[in-house]
Amino acid sequence: MKWKNKYIPEGEFMDEREYVLSTWPTGKDVDLKDAIDYLKKIPDERNFAKKLEEAKKMGKTLAQPRAGVPLLDEHIELLQYLQDEGGADLLPSTIDAYTRQNRYEEGEEGINESKKAGRSLMNGFPAVNHGVAKVRKVVESVKLPVQARHGTPDARLLSEIIHAGGFTSNEGGGISYNVPYAKSVPIEKTIEYWQYSDRLVGFYEENGISINREPFGPLTGTLVPPSISNVVAIIETLLAVEQGVKSVTVGYGQCGNIMQDVAAVRSLVEQTEEYLEYFGYKDIVLTTVFHQWMGGFPSDEARAYGVISLGSTAAALAGATKVIVKTPHEAFGIPTKEANANGIKTTKMVLNLLAEQTMLPSEALRNEMEVIKAETKCIMDKVFELGGGDLVVGVIKGFEAGVLDIPFAPSKYNAGKMMPARDNDGNIRYLMAGNLPFTKEIKDFNRQKLEERAKFENRKVDFQMTVDDVFAVGKGRLVGRREELMV
Repeated sequence: MKWKNKYIPEGEFMDEREYVLSTWPTGKDVDLKDAIDYLKKIPDERNFAKKLEEAKKMGKTLAQPRAGVPLLDEHIELLQYLQDEGGADLLPSTIDAYTRQNRYEEGEEGINESKKAGRSLMNGFPAVNHGVAKVRKVVESVKLPVQARHGTPDARLLSEIIHAGGFTSNEGGGISYNVPYAKSVPIEKTIEYWQYSDRLVGFYEENGISINREPFGPLTGTLVPPSISNVVAIIETLLAVEQGVKSVTVGYGQCGNIMQDVAAVRSLVEQTEEYLEYFGYKDIVLTTVFHQWMGGFPSDEARAYGVISLGSTAAALAGATKVIVKTPHEAFGIPTKEANANGIKTTKMVLNLLAEQTMLPSEALRNEMEVIKAETKCIMDKVFELGGGDLVVGVIKGFEAGVLDIPFAPSKYNAGKMMPARDNDGNIRYLMAGNLPFTKEIKDFNRQKLEERAKFENRKVDFQMTVDDVFAVGKGRLVGRREELMV
């Protein structure tokens, strides 16, 4: 097997860059020396990595929205509105769906059609089509750091454009931007693609530029057990730092039970730090991101604000470095800039009220952390075993064996044998473990917790629990109770 978790030599990397930059005309405008000079002039308060590091030191949780439209001036106007009216601490540039699939010609058509229509006809900002100079206009038009958020299995050219353009953070990874997003892209290919993107960040780091990398924590965003998302975050962190990345933000998507959410974030930090230390990666700045509810939202705005507030509360109590903000229009699609700003304001109000508060240690919190860490370690141990110590080989073989398995993922390379459901307290447990390498004790614990719910609801432990839980929040509850219990 040719794929390895190995630092890409500079000569090999530069040879590949020639090909990557030749795949679309705007690639020719990327000049590394010019990009380094440009990035060095960006002040610390507009550098994503440095602002996150400062927030971590201060114990502050920053708020960041999602946002992106196709036309340059409208995109700048949107980000300025979220900065000035919404009070965002960090800014995104959500990339369009054509770019995510490397369909740049269609992206060009989308820009032209949007110009003709006088309104956005795409669901994001096509940075590759706009090129380095226009990306720099975005950076220079705002006062805050900007990150690219997307969902691209092959983000090599996109990474080149955004970093040369001044974006100092890039979200994604070889697992998290493949398995939840794509159907037919082999795992080994996306790992290879993202090793390139990480090596690019490592090159900038070697030249004195701090750039943040953020694995996508929520994955499919639907009933993802904390240990599954934590495993992916740890793996993508280790893959990134091997290529020279120094600033990593590990992510987690809200599950809904505050105790479990806090336990998950704290477990993620502790175990990521343990693996970084074990493998000898030093001088890594590790921060965290908490994603507000990624599942179905209530259509009623007032109720949607309640969901946003719950996510903000969990993020604050978990001590996350930043929180990704949802809007009261989640049930309807792309939000207005006003709705987006209101989501930020709601979030920041909750964060401010909880600024001096934390969730104190308790037996329940410790127990939940022990469960999450034990599940995570079982999977990580098996991945390394399958890979003979090589993480990349282990990941590829892990997906083949179903040792790595993400619920509700479209990828044909994902086993799809694991199935989650909530227990009686709303914690996400394993209804079916599939081929996950858990001990009998772990499997018995998960079954016991689901049996407790079944007894309370006078129902069977079966897939219907999962179905009910998927739709529960949209109906105003966390746990998908039987109808007569939904009061």
